[in-house]
Amino acid sequence: MTEKLTTRALNRATLHRQLLLDRVDRTAHDVVEHLVGMQAQEPFSPYYGLWSRIRSFRPDDLGSLLLDRQVVRASLHRATIHLVTAADHGRIEPLLRPFLHRRFASSPFGFVVEGLDVDEFTGAVTTLLEEKPRTRREIGDLLGARWPDRDATALGYAGSFLVPSVQVPPRAVWGRSGAARWTTAAHWLGPTGPAAPIEEFVRRYLAAFGPASVKDVQTWAGMSRLKPVVEAMDLGVFTDERGRTLYDLPEAPLPDPDTPAPARFLPEFDNVLLGHDDRTRVISDEDYRRGIIIGGKPTLLVDGFVHGTWKIAGDGLDVELFRPLTRDQKADVEAEGARLLAFAGVSGDVRL
Repeated sequence: MTEKLTTRALNRATLHRQLLLDRVDRTAHDVVEHLVGMQAQEPFSPYYGLWSRIRSFRPDDLGSLLLDRQVVRASLHRATIHLVTAADHGRIEPLLRPFLHRRFASSPFGFVVEGLDVDEFTGAVTTLLEEKPRTRREIGDLLGARWPDRDATALGYAGSFLVPSVQVPPRAVWGRSGAARWTTAAHWLGPTGPAAPIEEFVRRYLAAFGPASVKDVQTWAGMSRLKPVVEAMDLGVFTDERGRTLYDLPEAPLPDPDTPAPARFLPEFDNVLLGHDDRTRVISDEDYRRGIIIGGKPTLLVDGFVHGTWKIAGDGLDVELFRPLTRDQKADVEAEGARLLAFAGVSGDVRL
């Protein structure tokens, strides 16, 4: 008989693999790679995501990786900006490229390349981006001079989607500011290794997000038609409380569902909230309907589940709770909130 996993068991397994039960003594590079990338459409959200996972993490630990080209920001999973290691960009981007092209083709900007010679267009984009990093507006204006009958804004988006590209610093370097400027991945990173086999991609997902269904994997990656791939792999099989079939690595840990889960302050769009089709392992249906994930609000986990939202103000931390806390939970949230303020370099109180 297939073992059934409760929602709480899935919660603790996911938090453990997401490094959110206990902070770890690992490098930022190692953790970004373990997570198979971090959602980064908000430039500084990965700093808070890594702080919640790594003991003694400092902003420079990530900022230096960006400046040294060991990690990069690019449109990858779900066609959103992700922070990945340089090596993972080479492994992952070729797998996702067909999806990225289809997503662009179905976007409001897809019409702009209809009738164009694809090789001529991508060659022109590559030349522009390798001359120097450029914003999408600059890309569009320069391409528009060459194709004046085309919409310049749409050309800018086409250029950054149809040519493998990355954003360059100082964008997303802690304490600095900069527009989103793009160059080609090949120019910024140099030669990279071959694309990963799709089975390796799935295994790495399960190591960081499992146990999970086929739809969970597809939702996280933004891919489709993975069922034959997953079913052909040597994986453990479970069911959840909703009767869905879940897959997992045979050797993957499943912590006791009663394992304590400390309070955690997560940034906007953290992948622990986005990495599954069924998100009830971390957020209830009721709380999901509040729109906080789609709206991109930073979230508070209490006992492993979304319990509220937070915002750092100039004079402290404001926390909006969805339901009352026990005395011990309140103390835990206040202590973790004080640590968050210290990390952000903000003086003030934690206000619940």
